[in-house]
Amino acid sequence: MSTAKTAVTASSSRRSSIKWILMLGALAALPAITTDMYLPSLPVVAEDLETTQAAAQFTMSGMLIGAGVGQLVIGPFSDRFGRRLPLLIGISLHVVTSILCSITPDIETLIGLRVCQGFFNAAASVVSIAVIRDRFVGSDAARLLSRLMLVIGVAPLFAPTVGQAIAGAWQWRAVFYALALIGLFLVLIVWRFMPESLPKEQRRPGNPRQVAGGYAALLRDRHFMALAVIPGLGLAVIMSYVVGSPFVFQDEYGLSQGQFAAVFALNGAAIVGSAQLNAALVRRAAPIRVLRIAVIVQMGCALILLAIVLTGFGGIVGLVAGLWLVLGTQGMIPANASVLALHNYGHMAGTAAAVIGSLQSGVAGLVSPFVGFLGGGSVAMVCVMLAAVSLTLLVLATATPAYRKGGWRERDGMEPGPTSTAVETEEREAEQVEAQGPDQRS
Repeated sequence: MSTAKTAVTASSSRRSSIKWILMLGALAALPAITTDMYLPSLPVVAEDLETTQAAAQFTMSGMLIGAGVGQLVIGPFSDRFGRRLPLLIGISLHVVTSILCSITPDIETLIGLRVCQGFFNAAASVVSIAVIRDRFVGSDAARLLSRLMLVIGVAPLFAPTVGQAIAGAWQWRAVFYALALIGLFLVLIVWRFMPESLPKEQRRPGNPRQVAGGYAALLRDRHFMALAVIPGLGLAVIMSYVVGSPFVFQDEYGLSQGQFAAVFALNGAAIVGSAQLNAALVRRAAPIRVLRIAVIVQMGCALILLAIVLTGFGGIVGLVAGLWLVLGTQGMIPANASVLALHNYGHMAGTAAAVIGSLQSGVAGLVSPFVGFLGGGSVAMVCVMLAAVSLTLLVLATATPAYRKGGWRERDGMEPGPTSTAVETEEREAEQVEAQGPDQRS
């Protein structure tokens, strides 16, 4: 009888996890979709609003700026009022700004609206990570974040194509109507299916002094800050590739737009695939163990990639293979670093997630422009990627105990802390039953 009951519990847990993956994945993908659906329309926007290409491109940078600021504001707000309210407000205002973007008369207004859109979209990314920390810990959380990468990673692969099709049929302003409809759909999903994950007794007062105190505590925690900056350096690796690859593949190697799209999708699949591999690995090993090995492997792959572009070995095939390896290892780094950073801050997960998200936007925004500053070619792109990977290894080695003897135990993140909920315990027990074997995690 108990075996049958346990099996039912495990099956129910799997269904619950799938529900959360799909729901939180759709929410977390909103900023990427908002960016990538609009990307193909940039030249037309510059022409239609009679502005420069640089000004049109700043409508993309503006979203990044808005997202960085928004996460710092919305994180503490979600710790004070729960997770559902910030989501409903943020996504609803995303809908409003999308409609306003569709009727904007000039580029200045559009830039301002895109900054606001990034600010409001931050609610989706911050709350998604905070909800995971509310309900899951350790390997369970790392695995869920890795599964989330599948949903988040697939969306940007198709968003530019969908955006181009919409703009081709109804002009670029229709893209923002589509984004408004996506926002409305997500509001309905949150309203109908997403329960509150932060009980009232666990919420934090939200006056400015206490918010500032929370951020100060995080900034003083060297281990947290080191782990929190790693996802930002990882995004810098990806964004350096994203901003440099069109010029490298099309101008330097002569690929057509269709060929470039195929290569872009192939490398995107590497990131998504490695994230799923990470989800399997953290079933058997502590997230910090996976993280410290993945960073070293990525460093080796980045050095091989640099040798390929300097020598021209393998031509276009060698370049694609090298990029595939570097980007492939990337999927095993941010999720584990984020989970470890959040482990001791379940009582203020929204604020901690806001710092991680803001660092992601800020670090990537500062690092990736160096590709253009250094000339924009393949060597420049790979050198910036290598620099970001090197900084990741340096931070992990010097500011955390990850590579010290037995140091991984200090930031293992495998066992629930004092803020763990009954839901976390239930999910963990069900997962252990599913594994049908002794837990090898220390």
